[in-house]
Amino acid sequence: MWMRGGTSKGGYFLKEDLPADPAARDAFLLSALGSPDPLQIDGMGGGDPLTSKVAVVSRSSRPGIDVDYLFLQVSVDQAIVTDAQNCGNILAGVGPFAIERGLVAAQGEETRVAIWMENTGQHAVATVSTPGGTVRYAGEARIDGVPGTHAPVALEFRDTAGSSCGALLPTGRAVDVVEGICVTLIDNGMPCVVMQAADLGITGYEDRDWLDGAEELKARIEAIRLAVGPLMNLGDVREKSVPKMMLVAPPRHGGVVTVRSFIPHRAHAAIGVLGAVSVATACLFPGSPAAAVAVVPEGPAKLLSVEHPTGEISCMLEVAEDGSVISAALLRTARKLMDGLIFA
Repeated sequence: MWMRGGTSKGGYFLKEDLPADPAARDAFLLSALGSPDPLQIDGMGGGDPLTSKVAVVSRSSRPGIDVDYLFLQVSVDQAIVTDAQNCGNILAGVGPFAIERGLVAAQGEETRVAIWMENTGQHAVATVSTPGGTVRYAGEARIDGVPGTHAPVALEFRDTAGSSCGALLPTGRAVDVVEGICVTLIDNGMPCVVMQAADLGITGYEDRDWLDGAEELKARIEAIRLAVGPLMNLGDVREKSVPKMMLVAPPRHGGVVTVRSFIPHRAHAAIGVLGAVSVATACLFPGSPAAAVAVVPEGPAKLLSVEHPTGEISCMLEVAEDGSVISAALLRTARKLMDGLIFA
């Protein structure tokens, strides 16, 4: 099934329908998506990292969990399939897909689907609209980066801190200096490097096309990314899709912070769901690069609007007395685009 999940889209497969051997599975997916090729002209991919994604879903045997979800990023111009990260946007389609495929029975007007994220060994809960026992995709919810309105998919994350790096702040510090730039190395669901855009000589309000064409800037960002890999317990990240690089600036439209995201070698049209959670969390650390430009509300329950090139994404963070994040929740939408056979 091909679906849009949040501001991404890709193929959703039952695990049992794919080759069991990972090498054979990856070879199939590269062919199915049309990689490696910048246009992915011989496959289903859209020539962009945001449209070259795969969800592998199966019924779970874990207590309290409905389905297991493995996210795979299929590189556009390289023969690489990686499971080094989660994807919160593609996650938005996992609940509807699980119901469509009969892995989870619809329950009344809304159905909660407990999802185990295999990439990081953590779980999320998706609340899907199911009036009459079927998934409803039409609705009034709007998210920036997606035209029109659709049925809401609420996503709740718990225990995401240190999902890939082993700790929320893998160095134990809110501020590190790497390649002469102050950064926060953070992982609250997505390994991210958060730094001020101004420290790199830009405003932080540039559009995606300008950022993608700024080769000197991108080379400097990549030097920082390669340097922080070992510091974040990610090792050599030269051929990995993490960490994501986040350039922050003061908000312009009533939000908490503005961000320009690199994923990692191209600028994101918006921002990834879990990347937004990690950036929002970085804003909570006094003295950090993000905190210096952010406008953070008071109180233990914080609605943090993260502005990005095509709008904003709001994260609801519940914070404990010691400042640690208890949970994060976001609103996404999803839509079924195609269901059928793929030839590869």
